[in-house]
Amino acid sequence: MSTGSLWGGRFKESVGQQMQEFGASLPVDIRLYEQDIRGSIAHANMLCVQGVISTSDKQLITDGLRDILKDIQAGNDEFLDIKHEDIHMAIEAELTSRIGAAGKRLHTARSRNDQVATDTRLYVREAAESLCLAICSVRSAIISVASNHTDAIFPGYTHLQRAQPILLSHHLLAWQNMLERDYARMLASKASADVLVLGSAALAGTTYDINRFAVAKELDFASVSNNSLDAVSDRDFICDITYACAMVMMHLSRICEELILWSSSEFGFITLSDAFSTGSSIMPQKKNPDFAELTRGKTGRVYGNLIGILTTLKSLPLAYNKDMQEDKEGLFDSIDTVSLCLNAVSGMISTMHINANKMLEAAQGGFMAATDLADYLVKQGLAFRDAHEVVGKIVLFAEKNKLQLHQLSLAQLHQFSDVFGADALEVVKIANVVDARTTYGGTAKDQVLSQLEQAQQRLTQDIKASRTLPR
Repeated sequence: MSTGSLWGGRFKESVGQQMQEFGASLPVDIRLYEQDIRGSIAHANMLCVQGVISTSDKQLITDGLRDILKDIQAGNDEFLDIKHEDIHMAIEAELTSRIGAAGKRLHTARSRNDQVATDTRLYVREAAESLCLAICSVRSAIISVASNHTDAIFPGYTHLQRAQPILLSHHLLAWQNMLERDYARMLASKASADVLVLGSAALAGTTYDINRFAVAKELDFASVSNNSLDAVSDRDFICDITYACAMVMMHLSRICEELILWSSSEFGFITLSDAFSTGSSIMPQKKNPDFAELTRGKTGRVYGNLIGILTTLKSLPLAYNKDMQEDKEGLFDSIDTVSLCLNAVSGMISTMHINANKMLEAAQGGFMAATDLADYLVKQGLAFRDAHEVVGKIVLFAEKNKLQLHQLSLAQLHQFSDVFGADALEVVKIANVVDARTTYGGTAKDQVLSQLEQAQQRLTQDIKASRTLPR
């Protein structure tokens, strides 16, 4: 009695409909159809060269697989039915129904264990490259805005309290640096997936005389796995890209939180484009930063996907276990989510309007030149702690009299220390405060212009490095 399954020879009865649906991964791994077909064509080509299958069978198999690929791409995919457990069995069954016995020879010298790992690695390589380029798109938008506003003075914050004035470009380049690190992590996840595992079979390799290196060359893998047991059970590369995605979302969430704050009436530093805002169903005046909020909100689901895969792999014995079927849903969701969010953030940044006057007004408030005034006293010979106390008293006086530091006269400064000279009045001017930060990586304009130039150079290099897969 046959169960009708591709693995049914051992079984006397079929799995029930409910359990078949429970065990099927086809609704999830169906998106691996292209990778599965590419891997199968490379496998068939190698089997033919090695004399494992005939040239005529190889031609039937590869032509049949290409026809199936065209049909799926055209939407003629009714054969991808839930009666098949996964995308591999669905394609193999359809191939066999089209070309006959030759189709049954395709699975020689491989297992679904090494097949699905190969498919997923191919997918992750391509997805990581795509995400690298999407990250570069956001970085490009940031660098463009920063380059167009190199004179805009911005209030820098600690504890969300005004701290020291900086250039807006300096702040934006901090975003760029965050995403530059994300790019490096994403590129590393691509390298992590760039290992051929096909030919490891179920866990111990195969008795057939196969050439794994030829398959690696055809599929453009950088290396070949050197332990068949590890190869079929390794999902580190999925953890790597899911972690990279989580880090991207953490940084996008921080950026979006600032966009939300800056676009509020209380700040008014930026105005988001109507194309990246929504209104209220009841309050006609509202313009809500919904897409920034949604990006911030989606961070949790990507974090959850990372915890999910780590938990799935925890305590699994070698080699393959059915638990690993749960490795792809979170992976696909993370990749899809990050891709959408990167596109949204790139659009928000590139189209937002900068309200430079509001930023300057905020930078001139909050006694943000206090540290510079204390540094002035230190340079005149006072100990820093004594200078700190003097300036603290000056701030208290100014606050009581509703004055800012740049509005104080020399006579008023002399009430607290006769060390002050006329040049102290220049020290507290906001533009001078900003331009005094000349240390490497500081906010002085010359430093920021240098940072911009270096950031653009690194971006250009990274875009080039991203595009290494065959086109």
